Amino acid sequence: MRIIVSNSSSEPIYEQISSQIKGMILKGKLNEGDLLPSIRGLAKDLQISVITTKRAYDELEKEGFIETVQGKGSYVAGQNKELMREKKLKVIEEKLFEVVEESKLLGLNYKEVEEMLRILFEEV
Repeated sequence: MRIIVSNSSSEPIYEQISSQIKGMILKGKLNEGDLLPSIRGLAKDLQISVITTKRAYDELEKEGFIETVQGKGSYVAGQNKELMREKKLKVIEEKLFEVVEESKLLGLNYKEVEEMLRILFEEV
C-alpha cells in the first residue's frame, strides 16, 4: 500500500492518509478483509507520529471503511454495495463540479465540454 503525505498541503496529514485509503477502497485496490499496515508500521514508513496514524485509522473506522480487531490489526470492512456505489458517485460528482467550474472560467459551453468528455470516454 503506497501512501504519500505532503507537509506543504493545507490538508492535515491524518486526512491525507484517510482519504488515500478511502480512495484505494473505493477503487477496489483494497478489498474486504485486506489487512492494513499496523499503526506503528505505517507511522514508521511515513516518518510521522503514531498519534497521527491512529487518528487516520480512527476516522476510517468511524466512517465504516475499516474494522480494528484488538491484537490482530485493522482490516478493510465489508461494504454495503449500494452505499459504496453512492460514495463512488459522490466522488465523480465532486470531480465533475470542478470541471464545470473550470470550464465556465475558461468560457467553454456545454457542447464543448460534452465533446471533450465523449472523446475521453472513448479513449479510456
